[in-house]
Amino acid sequence: MSRIDIRKKKKKKKFGIIISIVLVLLGLGIYYWFDQYYQGLALSDDGTLKEQNEDFGIFDGPEPQFGEINIMLLGSDARKDEDGRSDTLMIANYNQKTEKVKLISIMRDTYVEIPGYGMQKMNSAYTLGGPELVRQTIKENFGLDVHYYAMVNFNGFPKIIDIIAPDGIEVDIPYTMSHGIYMTLHPGVQRLHGDQLLGYVRFRHDSKNDFGRVARQQEVLSKLKDEAVGVHSLMNLPKLLGAADAYIDTNVDKMTMLSIGKGILDNKSEKIDTLRIPVDNSYRDLDVRAGRVLDIDFEKNIEELNKFLEGKTDIVDKENGVK
Repeated sequence: MSRIDIRKKKKKKKFGIIISIVLVLLGLGIYYWFDQYYQGLALSDDGTLKEQNEDFGIFDGPEPQFGEINIMLLGSDARKDEDGRSDTLMIANYNQKTEKVKLISIMRDTYVEIPGYGMQKMNSAYTLGGPELVRQTIKENFGLDVHYYAMVNFNGFPKIIDIIAPDGIEVDIPYTMSHGIYMTLHPGVQRLHGDQLLGYVRFRHDSKNDFGRVARQQEVLSKLKDEAVGVHSLMNLPKLLGAADAYIDTNVDKMTMLSIGKGILDNKSEKIDTLRIPVDNSYRDLDVRAGRVLDIDFEKNIEELNKFLEGKTDIVDKENGVK
């Protein structure tokens, strides 16, 4: 056998070894992906949120325009065969040109016109007609188009948090929190994990009531965004997607998810701007048949909302510490 033939044989053997290694690694990668995904999916005790909300009608959000995407974020207590409440309502605004994320919280007791039902609390819209009626209510009262929705089951919130942030999220608790959250959180700077963090964002039995809760929700979501772009979160992505399928019901398509995810990764150091509706000095407490509500100045709130989305304002609620 000539030297040339020997060299060719060695090259073939080397190439075969490389291909074998690549195939083994690819196989391990696929196995890891599906194993982690099903581990995440198995975290659900009550079936997927999508299965629990099959009776909701079609979500009729318009196509995004001008490079801006609005995703309605709903927090649900739904369990199988039960009607869930929606005490958390946020709108995530993503600008495809600037790749910037903004977060708007609408307080649950805001007194609004719900199409077909008259004046009610904002959180009644979900119970009366699901995500689509919430979308219509936002459009009717604030003139804002919502294109997609994502409904998160609070029962799965701690598990999703522990996947994204296995070392917890650092917060500064100003005073003891215990009433209504089935645990006691003590004052001080500390790292909270899933169940504790859920208690932190749901606590509202203090002088700030729901205003403080909204501020904590925005704080935690902003910090979660920082954790989500870390290396450990990317490694846990399959497991996170499995848990998301169990505990999150959304109509956001995969291409839109990828576009938003890429934008967030490209601007990982960018902070999330936040707004609360009603804004400071634009509401009064009112007792009506629906209970105690926030009677708001719609003109002022719509004006500030538009300024916020256009990047022309820097609103700070001095009383409640909410930007």
